[in-house]
Amino acid sequence: MQQNLPVTVAIPTYRREKVLLETVDYLLALNPGPAEIILVDQTIEHEKATAEKLAELNNGGRIRWIKLPAPSITHAMNQALSLAKQEVVLFLDDDIRPEENLIAAHHAAHQTHADILVAGRVIQPWEEGRDFSGDEHFHFAGLKPAWINEFMGGNFSLRRDVAISLGGFDENFVRVAYRFEAEFAYRFRSSGRKIYFEPQACLHHLKEAAGGTRTYGEHLTTWRPDHAVGAYYFALRTKSFAGCLQDFISRPIKALMTRHHLKRPWWIPLTMIAELRGMLWALSLTIRGPEFVKPDASE
Repeated sequence: MQQNLPVTVAIPTYRREKVLLETVDYLLALNPGPAEIILVDQTIEHEKATAEKLAELNNGGRIRWIKLPAPSITHAMNQALSLAKQEVVLFLDDDIRPEENLIAAHHAAHQTHADILVAGRVIQPWEEGRDFSGDEHFHFAGLKPAWINEFMGGNFSLRRDVAISLGGFDENFVRVAYRFEAEFAYRFRSSGRKIYFEPQACLHHLKEAAGGTRTYGEHLTTWRPDHAVGAYYFALRTKSFAGCLQDFISRPIKALMTRHHLKRPWWIPLTMIAELRGMLWALSLTIRGPEFVKPDASE
């Protein structure tokens, strides 16, 4: 008999097709499963088969399919917070294979520890089949519970009211939204709360090559600031003047000190353009101020 726990699963998605449907099917098959699944879809137009299946699931009450007109990971996540009916919201990527205990482990961690953010275990494709039992250093595919400083955006849960009280996720983290998790973790811990790594809450990240943040290309082969802007905005939002200055100097150097640029030096000026554009964009966003969840989002 299907058992559902009081957890809302929220999945921001962008330009994903078959892998998205497979992810939803995996989640619907979990027992225990979540009380609801919210799919916050930023795709302009799906393939016909995908659109028909999502409409069928939505009309049948299996999922809530919310469509947004423009892509923004953080805005989609804030929309999920505003719409969630359950106290605990679990954010997941749209290209995953969950293990059977995923929902139960997140739920149990919140029952055991009050007012925490639960970071779940994430196994990447290159980590499949590896034995992590002897690892002493923390990593997100590890097997040991731990109190940590940051989390991965594709498998974490927290109380809805706490997230909204902190402003939700800063929508100034644009495009690939690089470092939005770190900025939220900074605010979460600054409020006196803690982040707990629960390895029993495990999923396998499929890392689909198309769609999602990979729509914006690879950071090594673009002159656009889509990957760089988040790093500089994060520094401006969380670090001292000296820390920001260090990041603004060191990041462009590190961006160029790669084997990719050694073998393809013609990319050096384009990468520098991307970094400089990222700096200017981040400064503009910082001057404008953070874009938090709207005050009436929880109504």
